[in-house]
Amino acid sequence: MSTLRCMVRVYSAAQVHAALPWAALGDALHAAFVSGAQVPLRHAHALAPSDTLLLMPAWDDRLLITKLVTVIPGAPSTVEATVMAMDRATGHPLAVLDGEALTLRRTAATSALAARHLALPEVETLLVVGTGRLAAWMARAHVALRPDLQRVLVWGRRLEAAQALAAELAGEGLPAQAVPDLEAAVRAARLISCATTSTEPMVRGAWLAPGTHLDLVGGFRRDMREVDDEAVARARIVVDTHAGAGAEAGDVVQPLQRGVITPEAVVGELAQLLRGDCVGRCTPQDITLFKSVGTALEDLAAARLVLGC
Repeated sequence: MSTLRCMVRVYSAAQVHAALPWAALGDALHAAFVSGAQVPLRHAHALAPSDTLLLMPAWDDRLLITKLVTVIPGAPSTVEATVMAMDRATGHPLAVLDGEALTLRRTAATSALAARHLALPEVETLLVVGTGRLAAWMARAHVALRPDLQRVLVWGRRLEAAQALAAELAGEGLPAQAVPDLEAAVRAARLISCATTSTEPMVRGAWLAPGTHLDLVGGFRRDMREVDDEAVARARIVVDTHAGAGAEAGDVVQPLQRGVITPEAVVGELAQLLRGDCVGRCTPQDITLFKSVGTALEDLAAARLVLGC
């Protein structure tokens, strides 16, 4: 047993972040979505009425990974995540990776990758809606994969939190500033990234200018909404996966259930967009929407990059 432990590498959060530079991660994700892999739906197990264990496996002919996520509201850290990587041919364990760092990085990079194919090329203003753990990483990824951005606006329910996040990003060299008025910020931006757990729509379709791209990553349950029905109805929608979005994305599921949109409004998955099998944006006036709930394919691509395999 001690020999096995010596052979399994452990990657800390700092090591995972360092091994996943934005450009390389964007390329790795692009290749993974185009080539595909085996990605079963994630499994959820109730540990207690309020506690959950999530298992997210994925594999290709080289690597097998499983991300284990615990959601325990009463714990000091509500969400904990670990990624176990194994050799696909032998099942031999190779590494344990910090799951939070890997998830933050791959989630943000996937949205930035989608925006490269959906947002207008001349976009100058990014609006980040939300001030939680993921919000900063969304800003970093979008700016890294779209270096022509001139402004990063940050809005949060608490202006002080938005100001703190904007100051953190500005300290890293990003052109960030906090804004107090969400409607004015939405009207000014052409790339809007929402990273909240809101159950009530915040971004209104009436505020969206033609040509805007919406990036929605915060909602991961059917009862969560970041944009209203009008925003969804005006948009050409691409999802990370049909299976995930159809099961968990309230911003898509609720309008579908009420007949606000039809299934045809979802023009494709990200893999189809990247392969050229569907068209995300047809005209400069189109409003586009990318809805992500996460897929273990992204974890697999990031783990491969960390391990160099």
